[in-house]
Amino acid sequence: MEKYTIHSGSAADIDFLWEMLYQAIYVPEGVERPSRAIIKDPALEKYVRNWGRDGDIALIALDETGNHVGAIWTRLFNEKNQTYGYIADDTPVLSMAVLPDYRGKGIGTLLLNELLRRLTIAGYPAVSLSVDPNNTAVQLYKRFGFIKVGLNGTSWDMKAELHR
Repeated sequence: MEKYTIHSGSAADIDFLWEMLYQAIYVPEGVERPSRAIIKDPALEKYVRNWGRDGDIALIALDETGNHVGAIWTRLFNEKNQTYGYIADDTPVLSMAVLPDYRGKGIGTLLLNELLRRLTIAGYPAVSLSVDPNNTAVQLYKRFGFIKVGLNGTSWDMKAELHR
């Protein structure tokens, strides 16, 4: 069984975060993936653009040879700069993706577990996200205590309370 490690994201990981933003876009089985240009849509690019703001947190999963295979990140938004999954100014919005060849190997669980631990230590009351209800990741989020708190278009806004 392959072993994966996690490191804190840095400025050196920005290109990978852009790739993960693209990979995070849910595409149903049998549907063609959109053009990569989609991540430059203002509604999507705000998840990564100008990375390094106060409150930005990223974790990168690496395989045994040091290849980047997945990422999870959170960013704070506010009432004037909302995004999918936004519920409150003090609640970071989570994004996550794993490269297709590495899905189903426990990497998402590893990343989510560590990020929630760090957010709890940092004192955040909760974390939120947006997910298509047909995405298999919904089951992962539910295992970690995320509950549906709203509907935005066809996607669910989900929230997990963080307990200190």
